[in-house]
Amino acid sequence: MSRYPFPTIVVTGIGVVTPIGNSTEEFWQSMMQGKSGSAPITRFDASAYDTHFACEVKNFDVQKFVSRKEAQRMDPFTHYAVASAEMALLDAGLDGEGRSNLDTERVGVMFGSGIGGMWTYHIQQEELYKRGGNPDRISPFFVPMLISNIAAGQIAIRYGFKGPNYGAVSACATSSHCIADAMMLLQRGDADVMLAGGSEAVITPMGIGGFGAMRALSTRNDAPEKASRPFDKERSGFVMGEGGAVLVLETLEHAQKRGARIYAIAAGFGLTDDAYHITHPAEGGEGAVRSMRLAMRDANVQPEDIGYINAHGTSTPLNDKNETSAIKTVFGNHAYNLAVSSTKSMTGHLLGAAGAVEAAATVLALYHNTLPPTINYEVPDPECDLFYVPNTPVQRRIRAAISNTFGFGGHNASLCFTKLPEQE
Repeated sequence: MSRYPFPTIVVTGIGVVTPIGNSTEEFWQSMMQGKSGSAPITRFDASAYDTHFACEVKNFDVQKFVSRKEAQRMDPFTHYAVASAEMALLDAGLDGEGRSNLDTERVGVMFGSGIGGMWTYHIQQEELYKRGGNPDRISPFFVPMLISNIAAGQIAIRYGFKGPNYGAVSACATSSHCIADAMMLLQRGDADVMLAGGSEAVITPMGIGGFGAMRALSTRNDAPEKASRPFDKERSGFVMGEGGAVLVLETLEHAQKRGARIYAIAAGFGLTDDAYHITHPAEGGEGAVRSMRLAMRDANVQPEDIGYINAHGTSTPLNDKNETSAIKTVFGNHAYNLAVSSTKSMTGHLLGAAGAVEAAATVLALYHNTLPPTINYEVPDPECDLFYVPNTPVQRRIRAAISNTFGFGGHNASLCFTKLPEQE
């Protein structure tokens, strides 16, 4: 429980759209099978690019969630947002009659995107160039489709949720910040229920081209399913992913009053910045050290209480080394008793959606007492010498876990989840 006299916040619903599954059940089963979502890019012709592959969402039909006309007025990142929200509400028992019993003025949405409607920008700019700079064909929906806050707005409009509503933007830490903000709003008494998460859809010519220009992406074009390999000595860059996730958060009192199934307690968070470099992590993961310590302090747990860390684990040389160092600094000898894994090995890096997708994985790991693997872990790195749950899941009963996300700009966010006392 929190060290502050705040209400306990719990997770009661999960909805995901990911490269390895478009439902919570499919997502979980794919992780248990160690399934890679990486494959050649189909969204556009990537043959001229250094990287030809990504973790695309597959077999997703947005018209299961919105009409064709509505879908045409939304960017794909918003498609993933509204789908994740719908599934999370259903999972939480807040569909139909369950939702009708809600006080909609006390239900809010904290939902962000690191970049927003990049596909919309690409398509509209392409149209502008085709017409020699004549703006007569620019869509009146261009701006509303582009802006990153629109996903939060669309979710609220769709369900009539009139509580706090906005989206954080902090690169790859975006949706973890959204979850943290949602927790704060619930603790303040500003809402009874919050939908929190994020989405991203940047597998686009400029998305792949831009990150490729930074030399951030893996170029293992001959074996894309092996390209995302966090903590492995032969890691060479991350794999772009896309999708979205929503957690339904509510006060314990509200959840119990309606008889909700509770996955876990959203027990604490730690938010810091490196103040060091626009893209490189601070030496030794100094900012990550502080964010993890703050998350545990907020959750009122001790380092030895933590049994699992869902690492940021990008499969880049600098992140994985520094995150490992940070974990060892925070946990000392206990670091070698911990299980650490990166689900990015399967989903790729979902940028602004990463925090929400990985928070979902962390909560499910607690709930099922099973830890997702780091796939493609084949060649140990002496600088990364922890137990990374290599290649196959591990059954282990744990009472507390941390999910880490770190973003360009030095943003660090660590979320701590615990079991309810009666679930331990």
